Amino acid sequence: MELVITLVVGALFSMGIYLMMRRSLVKLIIGLAILTNAVNLLIFTTGGLTRGRPAMVPDGATAPTLPYADPLPQAFILTAIVIGFGVLAFAVVLAMRVYRSLGVDDMDRAKEVIDG
Repeated sequence: MELVITLVVGALFSMGIYLMMRRSLVKLIIGLAILTNAVNLLIFTTGGLTRGRPAMVPDGATAPTLPYADPLPQAFILTAIVIGFGVLAFAVVLAMRVYRSLGVDDMDRAKEVIDG
């Protein structure tokens, strides 16, 4: 299962970087969203895929019993989702503002419009 998720993470990274290198602002934003999801899946995979119990200490014990799911990667992913959504919302608003101001979506044509 970890091999499949590793291949999916690699595919998502390559798709995200490919789209971010395009000239269109819409493709750049879609690539950013894909890259954010790839990073979240990478953090989830590095935390270890354990089908176990939650990390709770049973009554009378001093530590959780193995196997248990590590809660730290899950907390990182929740934080990354919130930050990624904020960055994505900012990028969408910025792209809309650029399109309204310049009337173009292509970055090369936007530079031409700005330069003269």
